[in-house]
Amino acid sequence: MSLTQNSEPEILEPLAGPKAPTLTVVAQGPPIVFLHGWGLTPRVYGRSLSTLVRQGHRVVTPTLPGFGGTPDHPPHARSFAGYAAWLGRFLDSAGIDEPVTLVGHSFGGGVAIQTAHDLPERVARVVLVNSVGGGAWSAGGQAIRHIGERPLWDWGASALGEALSIRSIAHTAASLVNGFIPNTVRDPGAVWRTAHLARRADLRTELRTLANRGLPVTLLWGLGDRTIPVASLESLRTALRNPPVLTVAGGHGWLIHDPTAFADAIGRALDAM
Repeated sequence: MSLTQNSEPEILEPLAGPKAPTLTVVAQGPPIVFLHGWGLTPRVYGRSLSTLVRQGHRVVTPTLPGFGGTPDHPPHARSFAGYAAWLGRFLDSAGIDEPVTLVGHSFGGGVAIQTAHDLPERVARVVLVNSVGGGAWSAGGQAIRHIGERPLWDWGASALGEALSIRSIAHTAASLVNGFIPNTVRDPGAVWRTAHLARRADLRTELRTLANRGLPVTLLWGLGDRTIPVASLESLRTALRNPPVLTVAGGHGWLIHDPTAFADAIGRALDAM
């Protein structure tokens, strides 16, 4: 599969509609729409997305509302349903009318789930990468509880523990410089509103609907994830009625600092569908 232009991604903007930077390269095949995680921007994933492009994939990565300079939603649309509606308008403005492959990491996985549920004609398949939305939590092998009961301090401790791990320090620094800090300076309210949305995400009803429709969904998971609990992964699997699950080494942000592993895993995930 050959590219029709340079394989390095370039920054473009849609001609109309929601104004959001998008990372896209023209290539053959159906588009892969990559949805970034909470507090980040597509630039944080630049090396990994460039690897996908060099393999011949057509990659489009919108910067979601509330991040990277894209205006936050109005109050009535601050929900996953609001993000799904926004993404539909974004695809229209970018001239993408064919069904796409959604690849969502973390918070972006929740957006992917809701979009596939609300706009079924726009989505051909979904890959969820260490995604929110499972709706379950367990502390140290204790009883399974609803994700909304997970204390805020436990979320923070888990994220901090992963950020300080030797393997993650480099990508954590890049994420802070290219994503979290600029986002917080631009619109701190949006950053914390989306954090609340992400940490309470329970999209199991929507996932069961996707399973009933027979939509191809693959779970791609870093086994060392301390941010999204294993109980949440298992609840994703249950709601989707045991979809393909591909596991890799690494934590919540493994795809940022290991572009080769990410590209290989995405290839395997797409082949599994």
